[in-house]
Amino acid sequence: MPQSFMWLMGQRPECRKALRKTATSPARHGSGGVQHMKSDFQADPGVRLMMAYQGGDEAAFDELVQRYSGQVFALLTRFLGRRSDREDFVQEVFLRVVRARERYTPTARFSTWLYRIVFNLSVNETERKAGKGQVTMSSLVKDQEEGGGVDFEDEDAELPSDNLERLDVVQAVQAAIAALPEAQRMALVLAKYEELPYDEIGRVVGSSEKAVKSMVHRARENLRASLAAFMEEEQAS
Repeated sequence: MPQSFMWLMGQRPECRKALRKTATSPARHGSGGVQHMKSDFQADPGVRLMMAYQGGDEAAFDELVQRYSGQVFALLTRFLGRRSDREDFVQEVFLRVVRARERYTPTARFSTWLYRIVFNLSVNETERKAGKGQVTMSSLVKDQEEGGGVDFEDEDAELPSDNLERLDVVQAVQAAIAALPEAQRMALVLAKYEELPYDEIGRVVGSSEKAVKSMVHRARENLRASLAAFMEEEQAS
């Protein structure tokens, strides 16, 4: 993330308004307060920073941004692709953190809670974009040629190809991942690239651990099928 991120946050009117409001809000006490924080999560650095921010420490929010903005940026890139407005989405994620300040209660690692915000934002944006026109495999490949689409660097793991360095095959892999059903794609990203355990992925996407395992399995099967078909076409041409 660029060093100007915090400056950009301050320039957006809604960010300035939210930051001013929370800066003057009283510290919250009760079941979500530091004294009642669940012991399972009190060692998590993100939880401690968020609780400090909730208690009135404005510098803690800056540290949260510094610590997690890169992860948010990378995850948004995997979910939404190399879009020119990714920084706007990062800002929106942390604006939602600001808005959730008073009601935040640690029930998981901070990164899990934050990834849930990223997931919801990505789902909303995907649905909004899908409403503007049907996405096809050919259009996804075209997006890759123009620098868009989903950004994966090692999609070749466990996939049926012996020469995935070829540009057309790499594009096909990326397009196949982007064409996965939304829940499967996001579950696969969180499992393979963020290396989250299935129970944490379940908290992020709002599904059971069993359902997450099934989604990841189906995603891998769909990828194999898509790429096997692509390789057959390549060999026939």
